[in-house]
Amino acid sequence: MTDTIELGGADIAALLDAVRCSAARLAATLGALTDLQVREPSALPGWSRGHVITHVARSADVYRWLLALARTGSEPGPRADGPALERALREGAGRDAAALVADVCGSLERMLDEAEAMPVERWPTMVTALAGWRHPAWFTLHRAWRELETHHVDLGLGHTTADWPAEYVIWALEATVATLSARDFRVSRIEATDLDRAWTVAPTGPTITGAGHALLAWLSGRGTAAPLQPDHPLPTPPPWPLPPYPGWS
Repeated sequence: MTDTIELGGADIAALLDAVRCSAARLAATLGALTDLQVREPSALPGWSRGHVITHVARSADVYRWLLALARTGSEPGPRADGPALERALREGAGRDAAALVADVCGSLERMLDEAEAMPVERWPTMVTALAGWRHPAWFTLHRAWRELETHHVDLGLGHTTADWPAEYVIWALEATVATLSARDFRVSRIEATDLDRAWTVAPTGPTITGAGHALLAWLSGRGTAAPLQPDHPLPTPPPWPLPPYPGWS
């Protein structure tokens, strides 16, 4: 990923469609959720499924806020900061299944509607993530896509990393490898055998081979190195997701 990347209208339309499909798959998984299930632990330490669902809903609100800012040039009301989002997570996680599902599905639909309303000339508009790094408005769709695919797995409701779409795995691996390379991550090469893709990361270190989704699962903390085939001991991946590198100035 570089600061010269731009997406055309067809690319953005395809990306938006991918996000909408991810949201639809999540909604289908949540359709039969019970009150007992939302209170059960998720795959994230200390979080119930209700926490994960609430987090996805509030993240969609954040992305919708950024898209509205890019579309109009004006802030669409106050921006939720870190403490406000943490408070919303605590207060929202204990709701019943119907309320949680209605919340996340509504938030995602409003985000997608905002994206649909974006004039093509506004997609390159720069916005700022809560962590402080900047990106074009269209990268918000990438962030939403990653949020949906990752946390769908975290729910522990039968959706696994093997269900990740190949196009998502390819994008997420490419973006992650670019940042890892800049951080001198001690892996020389990553090979996704099922995708016929390979990436050079560092001049020295082990080579990692495996299915793309298994590689991404390990790098994102959603799987172990057991399915991979390293030729040397592996370093511990840094906290994920990583900001894009080199990003946009």
